[in-house]
Amino acid sequence: MQAFQYGGPESPFALQTLLIPKPKQGQALISVKAAGLCHTDAHYVDGHSISMLGSLPITLGHEVAGTVVKLGSEPSPVQIGDRVVVALVAHPVEKATRSTTIGLGYDGGYSEFAIAHYEHLVKIPEGVSFPQAAVATDSISTAYHAAVVTAGVKESTTVAIIGIGGLGLNAVAISVLQGAKVYGIDINEDKHDDAKSLGAVACASSLASFPDVTFDAVIDFVGSTTTISAGVAAVKKGGTIAMVGLNGQGVEFSSLLLVTKSISLRGSFGASKDELVEVLKLIASGKIAPKLTEIPFWDVPKGLEDIKKNKIEGRLFVRPSLE
Repeated sequence: MQAFQYGGPESPFALQTLLIPKPKQGQALISVKAAGLCHTDAHYVDGHSISMLGSLPITLGHEVAGTVVKLGSEPSPVQIGDRVVVALVAHPVEKATRSTTIGLGYDGGYSEFAIAHYEHLVKIPEGVSFPQAAVATDSISTAYHAAVVTAGVKESTTVAIIGIGGLGLNAVAISVLQGAKVYGIDINEDKHDDAKSLGAVACASSLASFPDVTFDAVIDFVGSTTTISAGVAAVKKGGTIAMVGLNGQGVEFSSLLLVTKSISLRGSFGASKDELVEVLKLIASGKIAPKLTEIPFWDVPKGLEDIKKNKIEGRLFVRPSLE
């Protein structure tokens, strides 16, 4: 089978020919019908945050959906032929295990076939496509957790969402569904119309453009010194900042403002399996419609480069397996 593997800073991210893996007890073999491309993988390929990965080389790709083709043991929660998606279980945090996380702890979905652990498998409901299910695992579920759980967005909330790319646009849609008043922030003004079409009341290139708005919460999908500092300055006293963006570098901000305004600065990583199930229901009902663009499987490296250069609107995906 063909798979894109990363071997470390001294080894290029490249297409390799590998043996099809055999599922062990408690595992299933998946024919990968769709794999979403994530900015996090672009960081790994550049040599950043690779401590999050398991042993190298590793096949990247953690947004994975496909069809069950082989079972490693019985009984199984799924059957051969089932349409499934692989949950990225980050919550509850005390039960999250990176070693069983696809594309991080072991070989992922930039491959024709992939192994999935039974406890991470979720059946894809009718009305949800493989690409939609794949990006739901991270791009949408992470946004759902950040907005609903970490930032506590609800009907009375006024929230600013910084970085309205793939994840940020999903956070806009989810926050609007919660009944919140949503403001989108992105230096790329081409993205503003997309956020407004999802229900954002206004968009700008900087939080400073809204000096008269009282923000209950700020969700930061960039995670830079500039954006965190802006969030600390803009959020109300007693407000919450949910930091989602991984930029691979340290950040600086005013601890004076953080303390004197009694701001809650919370990291937000991933989601729970139950939250993925809720997200799939939202997609099946038509309440969320992720913006997707397909590229050829062979173009995964170029796709990650384009994501890194902020050239992409919505979410990219590939179809590794044509079987």
